[in-house]
Amino acid sequence: MQHEKKKISLSALSVVITCLFLVPIFVTSVSEAKNAYDFEFVSIDGLPMKLASYKNKVLLVVNTASQCGFTGQYSGLQTLWSKYKERGLIVIGVPSADFGNQEFNSNEKVKEFCSVNFNIEFPITQISSVIGDKAHPFFKWANDSVGIIGKPRWNFHKFLVDPEGKLVEWFSSTTEPMSKKVTETIESQIAKIKPE
Repeated sequence: MQHEKKKISLSALSVVITCLFLVPIFVTSVSEAKNAYDFEFVSIDGLPMKLASYKNKVLLVVNTASQCGFTGQYSGLQTLWSKYKERGLIVIGVPSADFGNQEFNSNEKVKEFCSVNFNIEFPITQISSVIGDKAHPFFKWANDSVGIIGKPRWNFHKFLVDPEGKLVEWFSSTTEPMSKKVTETIESQIAKIKPE
């Protein structure tokens, strides 16, 4: 009886150890199998916004909110877009109420707010979740890619995607869009854009 228990315990232990080694391999292969171009948003106007249409561009994807202490960063995002759009930067605002419920409850209000207050010209998506089980697939992928430290903790968290669709950097909510850290990283990625 003792011998059988030991045998079962060893078998169970070997299964657990095998699973522990296989799970990280599986998770890694899932995140490596995709890139940003596999995802699609819906624009604030209700039109498809396929990230694949931005191949060979640099993407800065930012979860935004209209009633947040960081909402003033919209100005910096617009300045960043204006400065680098001709060189291949695409800024994408993703309105979200995930943090403090600081976003309007309608896409129309978000669009009007961005236009009237900040004259936003860069692409904006419909209101989306960026954390948890209901997160938009792009954010699930990005959050898995960066791990617990790089996930959004508040509004205006920024993900930077290189010209090949790989997530290469993230910037916290407190990092201003026109900060040296952001602009230098964007310029280094723009330099990788292949001539058409």
